[in-house]
This record gives sequence, structure tokens and C-alpha cells, in this order.
Amino acid sequence: MAKWPELTWDETPSGPLKGIRVVDMATVVLGPFATLQLADLGAEVIKIENREGNTPGDTMRKAGQSPTGENGPIFTALNRNKKFLNVNAKDEKDKAVLLALIEGCDVFIHNVRMAGMERLGLGYDDVKAINPDIIYVHCAGFGTEGSYGKLQAYDDLIQAASGFASLTELRDEKLDDGSPARPSYAPSLVADKVSGMFAAQATMAAIIARQNGAGGQFVQVPMFESFTWFNMVENLWGETFIPGNGKFGYTRSVNPRRRPYPTKDGYISIVPYSDAQWERFFELGGIEGIFEDPRFSTYSERTKHIGELYAMIEEVSATRTTEDWIKLLSENNIPAMRYNRIEDVLSDPHLVDVGFFEERDSERLGKYRSMPHPISYSATPANTYADPGVIDADGEEIRAALGLED
Repeated sequence: MAKWPELTWDETPSGPLKGIRVVDMATVVLGPFATLQLADLGAEVIKIENREGNTPGDTMRKAGQSPTGENGPIFTALNRNKKFLNVNAKDEKDKAVLLALIEGCDVFIHNVRMAGMERLGLGYDDVKAINPDIIYVHCAGFGTEGSYGKLQAYDDLIQAASGFASLTELRDEKLDDGSPARPSYAPSLVADKVSGMFAAQATMAAIIARQNGAGGQFVQVPMFESFTWFNMVENLWGETFIPGNGKFGYTRSVNPRRRPYPTKDGYISIVPYSDAQWERFFELGGIEGIFEDPRFSTYSERTKHIGELYAMIEEVSATRTTEDWIKLLSENNIPAMRYNRIEDVLSDPHLVDVGFFEERDSERLGKYRSMPHPISYSATPANTYADPGVIDADGEEIRAALGLED
């Protein structure tokens, strides 16, 4: 295997993937979310950005305001712990740099359509020819065997096609207010992020397989299939067994009353789970003998009548303040959590205790807020060892280490 450049980092990576070398041509959210997981866990990730055209670099650099003008909020969240190299893969000298990196890496990952990569001479067979043991990860929109194999994919498209956007329609059709139910997208890039987690998992699985003697391999992570799998775990529901009953959507989760409950001064999340917790909650609310009602006497019947049960919770929850409920429910071992608006999350006491948000001061970016890796490893802890970089921040260092300065 060719020499991988000796790279300098602000701090030393300490995670369990330390020593794994990744060439990352992924852009926007799905791919960078995957390589962020690898980088946080110690892998050396070199992010390759395109310098061709009028707006070079990952398009997420320009999404939202930033002090540098090229490190938008989402880009900043997804691209710490990486090195940054700008190339034009159509340029002979730039391609030589890219191929030198690929020859010396363990993982090559991208979310470019494969036909485009093959035109550049960067398809799997091209890359395997210079690095037979490489793990080549393609984050695709759709599996190549299917009808949609050559189509583009974005978060909204996948939410729509996977049935995920229909869950709100399925939920809201149960409301009797006369308005037509409409599908809607989740106000989150949930399909991108879920697929990115699948891609990170797949990459690590392939790394383990290679260590166990399987050699390198091509790994395709189709966004549509990955997110549909994620969606259908609970929502296949009545069509799990054949013949099915035509009922999709987990009864509890698509009920229109499944939402934070009102209190005297705000909202609260309450989830009695066991029979004893349900009974005790309603006793605290002044309702005795809840299980004498045949609608709620068994788990199966409660599931069928969950909307009516949620309505009763709303009546009870409105009788006390949020703080009163939090204290009372905690004393009675009934699961509950305060409702945070998104701005409240920054000051949530538990997140403050665990240091969930970290304020960093970067020479490149100035002061910014970051979220350290959330998983704890006792022997190989993940760490933040480099701030996100501006375009081609490490190009000179990488080219010099490869002996390709010119």
C-alpha cells in the first residue's frame, strides 16, 4: 500500500478507529454525517471538495451565516475532525493527488452518482485496481438494481417515497374537524441523517470483515431502502403477517393525541408504561379503578383505545403545573419529562451536567458551539481534535506530505 501522508492534528485522536484512513468525497448531509461518526471515533478523514466552478466546495458551506462566509452552521456541525483538500478531479495534477491518497487509504466514501464517478475514472473497479484491499462505500439514492437506480435523491424525496411523509396524513385523518388530512415532511433532515448512520455502520462492519480476512469490498448504502427499512420497523404493523389486515402505522405512534400534554403553565411528556404506573397516575389525578373500564383492562384493549386514554391524560395533566407534575411523578416512579422548546435545550440541566454543548474558540472560525460525540467508551474515548476548516485548509500540508506540492 502506498504511503499515507503524516498528518498533524490540534490534538491526538483517541477513538477506537484510530489508524483507519478515510478519503471522503461526500457532500451535503448524508455522507458528511457518516464520515463525522468515523472521524469522531479517531479515523483520519481527508475531506475532498471540488474546486471546479464558481462556487467551489461542499454546498453546505454556504447554507446559513458564518464568520468565514464558507463554514455554515450545518457544515460546521458535520465537519470537525477532518482535513480539507480542494481538487478538480478532471485536472491531471489534482487527480494525481487524489489517486495517491486513495492508494494509501482504507476507506473511500462518496455520495456522487456512480456514472459520474466512473466517467472520472473513480468507479469501484478503477479504485480497486490501485488499492485491492480498499473498502469502497457508495452512498446512493436508490439501489442500482431497482427502477429508480439512476435517479437523484434528496431528503424530501425520500421522506415522500418511503411512506414517512404519509404518517402525518395517517394520524390527522383521525381528527374530526372537517379539514382534509395532508401529508407533511418532518421538520428535520431525518432521512439524510438516518441514512448517514447506516453508512457509518456499514463502513465499520466492512472494516471488521477485512480485519477478519474478507479483504476489501464494495459497499452500497441506498438511501431509499435504508430509510424505508427504518420507517417500516413499527409501521408495517398490520401487514407484517400474511394475509394482512391493511392497517399500517403503529397504533400508539400515529394517534393524533400522542403529543405533549398541557399543564397549568405549559406542557409535559408523561408515559405510564406498566399497569401499576397507569393505575397510580390516574389515582394521582383523582380517577380510581381505571382498569375496571373494559376499554383499558388489558394491554391489547388499551392499544385499541389509546386515543381515549390519551384524552383522559390531557384532562388530568391540566390540573397541576409542570414542576408539580415532575416532582410528583418522580416520587411515584412514573416516567415523565419536561417539555423543552428548542431554545430551552441549550440550558437543559441534564445536558449542562454532561457537557453536551461545548463552546470552542477556533482561529479559523472564532467562537462557536459544538456537540461532542455522545457515546462513551471507557478505553478508547471519542474526542474533538480538530475544528472544521475553511476551503483547502490543509491542501498545502497534504500535497507536501505526498511529495506533490506542484
